Amino acid sequence: MRQPPDRVVARERRAWTDETDAWRQARAVQKGYRIRWGYVSIAYLVEFLVIAASLAGAWFFAETYATPGDQSFWFMLLAPIVYAAIELCRVPLGILIRVQRDWWIKGLAIVGIVMAAGVTTKSVSQLGEMMFHPRLAEASKARSVLKEAEADRASLDTRIVQADARVAQYTAQSESLDKRTSEASAQLAGLPGQRCERVSGTNSKGQRYNYLRCVTDPRTATIAGSLKSVNDERAAVTRNLAEARTARAQLDRGESDRRVAEADARYRDAVRRSQLHSFTAMVYGVDPVDVTDQQVHAFLRIFVFVPALCAAFASTLLALCSVQLRRTYGDEDDLGAAMDAEGAQYILAPFAESIVSGVNASLHRSVRDAIASGAAIPLDQRRVPPAGGSAPA
Repeated sequence: MRQPPDRVVARERRAWTDETDAWRQARAVQKGYRIRWGYVSIAYLVEFLVIAASLAGAWFFAETYATPGDQSFWFMLLAPIVYAAIELCRVPLGILIRVQRDWWIKGLAIVGIVMAAGVTTKSVSQLGEMMFHPRLAEASKARSVLKEAEADRASLDTRIVQADARVAQYTAQSESLDKRTSEASAQLAGLPGQRCERVSGTNSKGQRYNYLRCVTDPRTATIAGSLKSVNDERAAVTRNLAEARTARAQLDRGESDRRVAEADARYRDAVRRSQLHSFTAMVYGVDPVDVTDQQVHAFLRIFVFVPALCAAFASTLLALCSVQLRRTYGDEDDLGAAMDAEGAQYILAPFAESIVSGVNASLHRSVRDAIASGAAIPLDQRRVPPAGGSAPA
């Protein structure tokens, strides 16, 4: 069963609470400021989140780019640990700026905050770049494949042009040789045939001889030799022409076009899934596929460094706002001075007497002026008796 609270215990609790509040108020008055520890806790929570995210990003970065089984993994984690330690300095420095009276110390604290914010900007900007890196890497890889396919197609076009030129060259040579062969054959056919005649007689030994002698036109051997050379050259040209046509037939542009089309489709899909390309295209007013690398990296600097700067100063600003200064910072209460009641009358009595005398003198002057002008009647109406007379009734 629920028991009613003891009134004495409740009264003591209220008294303890009031005494604690009075002590805190007195301490705040004495110091001249009050710190809102709830805001400071939020600022430290933000700092711990930034530190945890920075260390996790450094761990993933080292795991990705360090050599497996090498000490370079731990080497890459030393600097992020130091940066994480520097992160913890920004909130105390922000509080120090508000509570410190010396402007030289305040200036040093401001310099420290700027330095620590630079470290935070570096860590957070690395996290932002790591956020966009997978999509950018995929788009860059797809673009490289597309450029390679386009280069192969351009090289194939050049080879096709050269193969066509060789085929045309060998075709022209073959036609020229055919023409020369026809002309040589016509010339050879136009020459007169062999002339044969019977030759008989007696030689120096007195023997009789009788044989048939045939005489050929001397131009026949020359034209026949030329015709044979043309035929040999024609055979070589025909063989080269066949080889050139075979090589040209193997150069198929359709396969190259298909590779370019597939690479372009993969690149468009990678760009479509890249958020940074979409934002950059929206800013510059172009198609995401037409966005250049310079535009992407220019927008990446804005999209990474600006949020990093905001994250660097957010917790510091919250720490600055968590300190509440009293307006009576220079009063005696704030300085802890107290005045005794017995000594107050010696200090305040001259001021009170001067004030009272001034008020009385001003009042008497006003009454005299009013009586003299007839605006007021004095309370004392007694008249002075004339000489030798009696006083009026």
